[in-house]
Amino acid sequence: MRHLGGSVVEHLPLAQGMIPGSWDQVLFILCFLSGTVYLDHAGATLFPQSQLTSFTNDLMENVYGNPHSQNISSKLTHETVEHVRYRILAHFHTSSEDYSVIFTAGSTAALKLVAEAFPWVSPGPECSGSRFCYLTDSHTSVVGMRKVTTAMNVTSIPVRPEDMRLAERRAAAASDPDCQLPHLFCYPAQSNFSGTRYPLSWIGEVKAGRMCPVSVPGKWFVLLDAASYVSTSPLDLSVHQADFVPLSFYKLFGFPTGLGALLVNNRVAPLLRKTYFGGGTAAAYLAGEDFYIPRSSVAERFEDGTISFLDVIALKHGFDALERLTGGMENIKQHTFTLAQYTYTALSALRYPDGAPVVRIYSDSEFSSPEEQGPIINFNVLDHSGNIIGYSQVDKMASLYNIHVRTGCFCNTGACQRHLGISDEMVKKHLQAGHVCGDDVDLIDGQPTGSVRISFGYMSTVEDAQAFLRFIIAMQLHQSDGQPLPQTMPAEAGAPSESEAQDAIPAIMDGCSSSPQEDAPIASGVCSDLPSTVGAADLHSPLPMTTGTQHTPLERAAGVLDGGLGPYVITNLYLYPIKSCAAFEVTTWPLGNQGLLYDRSWMVVNHNGVCLSQKQEPRLCLIQPFIDLQQKVMVLKAKGMEPIEVPLEEDGEQAQIYQSKVCADRVNTYNCGEKISSWLSRFFGRPCQLIKQSSKFQRSAKKQGKDQPAGTTASLSLVNEAQYLLINRSSVLELQQQLNASDENGKEELFPMKDLISRFRANIITNGTRAFEEEKWDEISIGSLRFQVSGPCHRCQMICIDQQTGQRNQNVFQKLSERRERKVNFGVYLMHMSLDLSSPRFLSVGSQVCPVLKENDVIS
Repeated sequence: MRHLGGSVVEHLPLAQGMIPGSWDQVLFILCFLSGTVYLDHAGATLFPQSQLTSFTNDLMENVYGNPHSQNISSKLTHETVEHVRYRILAHFHTSSEDYSVIFTAGSTAALKLVAEAFPWVSPGPECSGSRFCYLTDSHTSVVGMRKVTTAMNVTSIPVRPEDMRLAERRAAAASDPDCQLPHLFCYPAQSNFSGTRYPLSWIGEVKAGRMCPVSVPGKWFVLLDAASYVSTSPLDLSVHQADFVPLSFYKLFGFPTGLGALLVNNRVAPLLRKTYFGGGTAAAYLAGEDFYIPRSSVAERFEDGTISFLDVIALKHGFDALERLTGGMENIKQHTFTLAQYTYTALSALRYPDGAPVVRIYSDSEFSSPEEQGPIINFNVLDHSGNIIGYSQVDKMASLYNIHVRTGCFCNTGACQRHLGISDEMVKKHLQAGHVCGDDVDLIDGQPTGSVRISFGYMSTVEDAQAFLRFIIAMQLHQSDGQPLPQTMPAEAGAPSESEAQDAIPAIMDGCSSSPQEDAPIASGVCSDLPSTVGAADLHSPLPMTTGTQHTPLERAAGVLDGGLGPYVITNLYLYPIKSCAAFEVTTWPLGNQGLLYDRSWMVVNHNGVCLSQKQEPRLCLIQPFIDLQQKVMVLKAKGMEPIEVPLEEDGEQAQIYQSKVCADRVNTYNCGEKISSWLSRFFGRPCQLIKQSSKFQRSAKKQGKDQPAGTTASLSLVNEAQYLLINRSSVLELQQQLNASDENGKEELFPMKDLISRFRANIITNGTRAFEEEKWDEISIGSLRFQVSGPCHRCQMICIDQQTGQRNQNVFQKLSERRERKVNFGVYLMHMSLDLSSPRFLSVGSQVCPVLKENDVIS
């Protein structure tokens, strides 16, 4: 991708010999952030700006009313919607004579509709009943249909892909032609896990009875889950006449979301049964008695209530843009497959110096043909010893390169189990260990719970593929010889030969070194504003306060250390009044029931009220808050901005309470006013607001603390997990030595100690004798205060942001990941134990820290 400002400008094609030359002049303007490499098109593709412009112009120039009315604007809506139905059918090479289009909320809603309306027959004395069969390589939404069939006492049977391929090779036993017992077989045209494309010929074979998922008498119907397949390939329903075809349009156009359809073969439609009826579906009904006559049209009968008609109208502009920019689905099919084939070939050839593979690819094909393989590559990254690196760590590293991938099991547990070798018992064991679908628990007992997936769309380019390959090389091979990856694609549609594959990646195969080196050059299209050095800048001192001291924190800590008051003392104290903004360093500070007083009491939100963090807006660290307890104000400073004051407490009578969300928790907040909102909006160049957690609201901690009185829970501010975060200087020092040892620029101190400390955004900094010894502590005492260690802090890519400049450097995360064996933990969370605030309590630099080891833990 090539980027201009905040938009992505793309030239297509770059796959030589594959796409018509007219594409060379096409510019895509995608509403997306500069420097992003988007590789999750199987999740949701992107949309061109022209599509949105055309749609919004349509809305500005026409009035579209509710299609259930009879006025002029309503009739315009009805006629436009009907035109879109025809357009959908034409796209799939069929017509309203053969298929009906039922609009739904997405493919999941379409599948649910089939499960509820299919003419299932329950078993009886003289009838074995219907069968619901589905391929195990199916989306969760297909498997979920079995809950509906189970309620009807209908047997559900999972069918493995290998069993279907065996059935394909052997003729089915002759069945009773007079038996019309209905059975349903569901399978995906394309696996959303691996991109495997299953034969469309199965549709006709199963319907004709020449191939059966299971041997039972009756008539088979086929549901083809086409949601993943049709995003990059043509589907001809005049040839492959499935009975039901669910779709989600955002996978095809990127916009609109939340709209799908069920294409129903008209020969099957009369068999469907419906119980509930909503607005617009009735020809006539009575409120006083059980009398209801449905409309004759299949679509009107099943579209309960008013459809999302403006979204339906948006589909017209999606089709227009797709055809205008690409020339059709066949071109998209060839273009995306060629990119996937190229990436697969290069990725498969990656080797460590000892010849061990860098990745393990999960695939049922060799990427030799787009008839068998879609533009999806599923894999896990391996270390030098062949151990799998957890997908969440790969995802975090990819985000540092502005590469968007998908991780987990992709709502396809069956395929995930088959490819990763996860048994049913292991799935249950993982659940007991705390792993649920969609979380970041990527390894349990060294075994993967999921994988990494990349996928290409019609606007993807060779630069995207090369940027991804360079990322894998930089992450695992630390390659830096500067030799570029190939700039062109294989000229032929077939898979490159082995020699071509080797020639395609000379820098990868020939330049591997076991010693760490600088990252490989970043390809065009990847954010390249990553600094090679990080400047050292001191955190600002606090404003004068009654509990302060004339000495700097480090001077005071040094004095205590010289006095020999013990091996562990507090060397620095920080609070972060505004979540994700700069630290406020203090020497002595009062405690509240949520932690350090005013720590993470405020947060910046965007125009939708969503909390901003440095992950989305690194410049947050450039806003420096200062708290003056005497004046009861917080002063904000930033370069190029006049200082601004914010009251520490809300006006109880004037404050309007809003609900906000922090780490999945609902919190009551209030807006700090238009003046500070304007200040923040000017600084960030977009609408922002400052909100504060209401002092009358208690956000309860999820974990019950030790010695916590029965019936009470600890209170949290706007922190992620716990009241305090502690880090050990010895741990920081070890990381600093690793980072500086890998520096080849001749600089004496690439990462100053204070710079590294600031990246971890801890409240309490202690000295220590050994790196990471704090992880063996069960609790600590500081004077009369006791704190429970509630667990390690799992780090994200924010530690790569220089807190003085807002610049990123991937090395910090990568080196820490290597040191901690891929689990990027650094620092420990603390919670109060039986805190008594009847009199003021303080933490101070120089205070002695007395740790208590966990049981059976000994620091050697």
